[in-house]
Amino acid sequence: MRLYVLTLLFITHLVSAQSKYPEDIFIPPLDIPLLLSGTFGELRPNHFHSGIDLKTQQREGLPVYAIGGGYVSRIKISQWGFGKAIYIEHPNGNYTSVYAHLQQFSPEIQSFIKELQYKKQSYEVEVYPDPGQMPVKQGQVIAYSGNTGSSGGPHLHFEIRDANQRPLNPLQFGLNIEDDLQPNIKGVFAYALDARSQVNQSNTKIPLKIRQKSPGIFIADKMYAYGAIGFGIEAFDRQNRSYNKNGVYKVELKLNGTPYFSYDFENFTFKETRYINAFIDFSHYKKHKKRIQKGFIYPENPLSIYTNHINNGILKIEDQLSYTVEIKVSDFAGNESTVVIPIEGKKQEILHKNDILITERFLRAEIDNLYELKNISVYFPQGTFYENLYLDLTNKDSLVKVHNENVPLHKFYTITFDASQYSIDERKQMFVAYVNSNGNLEYQNTRKKGDQFTARTRNLGSFKLARDTVSPTVTPLN
Repeated sequence: MRLYVLTLLFITHLVSAQSKYPEDIFIPPLDIPLLLSGTFGELRPNHFHSGIDLKTQQREGLPVYAIGGGYVSRIKISQWGFGKAIYIEHPNGNYTSVYAHLQQFSPEIQSFIKELQYKKQSYEVEVYPDPGQMPVKQGQVIAYSGNTGSSGGPHLHFEIRDANQRPLNPLQFGLNIEDDLQPNIKGVFAYALDARSQVNQSNTKIPLKIRQKSPGIFIADKMYAYGAIGFGIEAFDRQNRSYNKNGVYKVELKLNGTPYFSYDFENFTFKETRYINAFIDFSHYKKHKKRIQKGFIYPENPLSIYTNHINNGILKIEDQLSYTVEIKVSDFAGNESTVVIPIEGKKQEILHKNDILITERFLRAEIDNLYELKNISVYFPQGTFYENLYLDLTNKDSLVKVHNENVPLHKFYTITFDASQYSIDERKQMFVAYVNSNGNLEYQNTRKKGDQFTARTRNLGSFKLARDTVSPTVTPLN
């Protein structure tokens, strides 16, 4: 029966991403019909999803199978992240498979880990067994599904990585997910990208009205534009028998029928995953908790998911010329939805302007930047920001404002306070604090060197030196 199910699961009807990857060397990690609660490349806080999330029928304890022969190369147990996770090397293709949020391991692996935990006197352990230490065969039970780590419900997080530990879309290896549903385009947005550009007499981002013409085809109202403009979309995908709003696989933009910009989620690297904050409209996400996927590229955004782009996806609209833009959204099974946007080039008076704060401090993203004010200094390494900007930096009444929390950061920067005006006893209780939007103080890991207090942070907003004068309390458990 199991062989029959496995055979059915690997009859591939997919029509996209065909196929630089072998579709017949691995079996599914679960012996149930495969349903997705998360897709590869799905948009998550500060990262792209590096695998797929497989539903486990809302329960734990399902057998998890090795998708191919090889050996256990890594086992990690953590209170957070992947929870209990196991990694298997597959010499037949130099691939690594990853299984995470597990309830427990198979008895032989569980015994090995338990001995290690007692030896280290720690629940959290990480070990890299030698290649011959824990061989596994294809179809061998290696663990049982669970809900450990940073998991919101029972499921199996599953990955396939290449020889360089680069995450690959597991659906490229022949996993068959039943899917004949078209992606859903929730919204389309037009951006005027410099001070001279406009869309419908606006120099700000505007939503476009779209209506469905036929299944999978949407038409936007004609827009009037001039100058440098770009587009963004809100979209999600669903599969058969699943209500989860998952990420889409591919987005393509055509200008007057010519391919102009595209990206897909075939693979990416962990090193670049934080560039998601340049990929989305970060300010819109901070304000509305909704992610708009931009169809144009920040200068300091080297994401490898972009497969084709002219002028970084930025359109140059000229006066008295007509254009047609098509944005096609696809899932991995080849289902598509397309929105058609008619554009008339028309230079008009700008009625709604994007007010940009102009300060004396112009920051260039491609170089290091150091700023010094009374009693503080702020250092931004090259590449901290994704684009050049006028920096809003003030120090008033011992409260330091560092720009705007709605602007994305890629790297940590440092803020240093001079605490020489405080006594030695006061300094012992002091730390650098972030003042959140509710006015509450959040401790920042503070390095003290004499009277210099330094914190590394990825937060923009307000900071101050604070004192902790409250003694700890001890409360008995019984």
